[in-house]
Amino acid sequence: MTKISAREITIARGGRTILHDLSLEAEGGEFIAVIGPNGAGKSTLLATLAGLIQPVRGALLLNERNLAAFGRAELAKIRAYLPQSPRCEWPISVERLVALGLTPVLPAFGGLPASDEARIAEVLTECDLLAHRHQPATTLSGGELSRAMLARALVGNPDMLIVDEPLEGLDPRHALDAAARLSTLAGRGKLVMAAIHDLTLAARHATRLVALDQGRIVMDGSPEDILTPSLLRTTFGVEASVTHAKGGAFVDYFGPL
Repeated sequence: MTKISAREITIARGGRTILHDLSLEAEGGEFIAVIGPNGAGKSTLLATLAGLIQPVRGALLLNERNLAAFGRAELAKIRAYLPQSPRCEWPISVERLVALGLTPVLPAFGGLPASDEARIAEVLTECDLLAHRHQPATTLSGGELSRAMLARALVGNPDMLIVDEPLEGLDPRHALDAAARLSTLAGRGKLVMAAIHDLTLAARHATRLVALDQGRIVMDGSPEDILTPSLLRTTFGVEASVTHAKGGAFVDYFGPL
């Protein structure tokens, strides 16, 4: 089972400390929603756990091995990472864009194996993109491109999926669908970590919430335990009520403090 451990890591960029002595452990079967206000350090945390940023202090381990010791191709076979607001600059087809997610496992020569072609068609269908498979990716709407990029991250069937705001720009139907898909992946034993601003969707689908503020973890636990009016007041600066019911929690905002 995939396991990642951050042990008292500190991240500094541009002369500014962004994450302060942060510790976190996560393993397969969890869907962890990273929540917090803008500037809390969510994107930096996810990029660090993906192996893209090196801590200035502390240890970062993947399956009890130093994350920095993994080669790029080796790491890419284990984890997929989807950054915030991904872009596509080339007018390749949606199908070809999604196929890029298979790069770490593709044979050196020849075309796509039949099994990979079937897998691409499968994720295109799951992400409601099959009708767009031959369309240039540069002509997609923002929401369609977000779904295509998520499909690219999913196509390689990674053991660990790290996605930064995967629901941003999606209409309600596709946001619900994407959140449910991430939950399903965790149910299959994958480790899923995602920065999510929609707290109701996070509480309904994630198994665990990690709340960040000013580069520190302020709360970590089940949605039922940590998603409270007090957390929303102290961390997000808003007055809100939280109703926990069968199927998840529902947040009703009253206004800023």
